[in-house]
Amino acid sequence: MKRKKIANIYLFIVFVILYAPILYLMIYSFNSGGSMHSFEGFTLDWYKEVFDDTRLLIIVLNTLVIALLSAAISTILGVIGAVAIMYVKRRQMKNTLLSLNNVLIVSPDVIIGASFLILFTIVGIKLGFTSVLLSHIAFSVPIVVIMVLPKLQEMGSTLIDAAHDLGASNWDVLTKVVLPFITPGIFAGFFMALTYSLDDFAVTFFVTGNGFSTLSVEIYSRARQGISLSINALSTLLFLFTIVLVIGYYFINQKSSRPKGLGVRK
Repeated sequence: MKRKKIANIYLFIVFVILYAPILYLMIYSFNSGGSMHSFEGFTLDWYKEVFDDTRLLIIVLNTLVIALLSAAISTILGVIGAVAIMYVKRRQMKNTLLSLNNVLIVSPDVIIGASFLILFTIVGIKLGFTSVLLSHIAFSVPIVVIMVLPKLQEMGSTLIDAAHDLGASNWDVLTKVVLPFITPGIFAGFFMALTYSLDDFAVTFFVTGNGFSTLSVEIYSRARQGISLSINALSTLLFLFTIVLVIGYYFINQKSSRPKGLGVRK
């Protein structure tokens, strides 16, 4: 009982350390004083300033388009990759592919960003929308693979063998057995890729060009120019949008994993 109490206290302290700065930022986004030294009164002027900024709204649109496109494409590629890894019969080859996939996840973002910058410069791809989209797809695919593989391993080969015994073709097995079974993993991969794309700064900072920016890079650029509570308002909106995505994924995952009732024939 004592260990459980200590564990709960430790967990509480960790959450306070993680969320206290975010809460502080959100509270002062409503400060009429214009600084983060003292809270003088409640106002929505900083949020109004954000929504009145046409350039910022274009950047928000850029961010959403990049996030949705990269998440959708990386989900398709990640599912194909996970299925391919699952059906590799040689254990050594499978472990090698998994290791190569995991390297991109654990590699520092600065290294990945610098590598993409060098690659795009050599190939001749102009820095901007295309370079940011390609880089976001690249670091999102391994995340989708990691999310989908456990569901494939959970399914096993018995279900597939049974479908083949009943006369199903390979395409029927893929579309009517495999994909429906791993749907929760696909949704998890999509939402994780979407969240990573929205929040990414380090990789995007390297591969973005003049005339194109995303929210994370814009927030960093504005913060360097000096303290403005419009940055707080913008960061708050981005954080709340990410929370909505996480909650949406939770409810979709709960609905997908809920066991369906079996009809009893009288």
